[in-house]
Amino acid sequence: MDTTIIERWNLCTFVSFTGCIILILCLNKNHSSTKLLALQDPAISITSLNQFPTQTLEFSAAPKLIIYPPESVNISEDGCNIFDGRWVYNPKARPAYEGHQCPFLSDQVSCRRNGRSDSDYEKWSWRANGCEIPSFNATDMMERLRGKRVVIVGDSLNGNQWESLACLLYSSLHPSRAYIETQRGVYKVFRAKDYNFSVEYHWSPFLVQLDVDKKNGTRVLRLDKLSGSARRWQGADIMVFNTGHWWAHKGKLKAWDLFQYKGKLVGEMKIESALAIGMKKWASWVRRKVDMNKTRVFFRSISPSHTRKECYNESKPFAVVSSFPRSLTQIIEGTIKEMENPVTYLNITGLSWNRRDAHPSIYARKQGQGQQLSKEFHPDCSHWCLPGLPDTWNSLLYASLVFDTPGQVTD
Repeated sequence: MDTTIIERWNLCTFVSFTGCIILILCLNKNHSSTKLLALQDPAISITSLNQFPTQTLEFSAAPKLIIYPPESVNISEDGCNIFDGRWVYNPKARPAYEGHQCPFLSDQVSCRRNGRSDSDYEKWSWRANGCEIPSFNATDMMERLRGKRVVIVGDSLNGNQWESLACLLYSSLHPSRAYIETQRGVYKVFRAKDYNFSVEYHWSPFLVQLDVDKKNGTRVLRLDKLSGSARRWQGADIMVFNTGHWWAHKGKLKAWDLFQYKGKLVGEMKIESALAIGMKKWASWVRRKVDMNKTRVFFRSISPSHTRKECYNESKPFAVVSSFPRSLTQIIEGTIKEMENPVTYLNITGLSWNRRDAHPSIYARKQGQGQQLSKEFHPDCSHWCLPGLPDTWNSLLYASLVFDTPGQVTD
């Protein structure tokens, strides 16, 4: 009896020991499989690791942008509005480039070259509420643009953005590996030879055609015809549009004498009605001419201007209210919401309101030696110094390309 019990006890012990060994082997196998699956996950690749060496892989699961067409511009349940945030000052911060690295920068935006001595306006960075925005990475941006065309279309504020983007990229290359053409104000281009891509700027402040009668000088804004440069926009892989400021000009600044609509000349029309017609014409062109499977379309919101009192001799950000007519902004945003083809809305208006310190002000032109700076010179409170605020706009453009799969947009 005792012998039988001992034998059974030994058998149970052996079976239990064997079971433990098998369990341990299974767990090790599953753990190895888990690691293998992690390495095979297409969302985690060597490329994504190399793009942001100072960050973690959290960007692969980053919150998505809020873009049009949404029901509103509020933060979505699964996303983060990268345009909702705050400015953070870092006294040790340095800009992504120095103005002297980009000899093609226009005098209008070259504030330091023109004599501006303070640099605090270059030490503010934009932080979004609720998500982390990747820092602009010129090498990664150029890889994303390899073999592609970028066109930036609009008024001189989009020209300001083009100069910023061109300098962000140009300053990371040897000058011999880049090509720059800036001779004509209506067309500028930056090309990176080793990456075979171009970034073009086309001046078109209304997006629709402005004609001038050579005989009598009458200026006609043709609301039912897109800008003549539109044929050169086609085929681009990334498009960035803007309009707005020129529609709001009055008096001597107004650029047209007559409107043309449906073949008829019109002397008087509410500016809101004219802008709505022009925006619908642009939206129709996007619908008919742009292959959304190939092309990402962005529309940058209004860049706010500040008054002379708000802008002159300012060196710190300050919250101010935009003077741009809200009715015109609503027309632009409403048109984009109604478009069949989704357009990413770069809503930089709010974050730019606070940066009254970042305008060229009196440093929009070269200051002569010994010349006294005076308020008698009308300060430029519309454009922006470079390096400066438009670099943030381009960082947000870059972030939208990082967060979203190329060619797709998020509701």
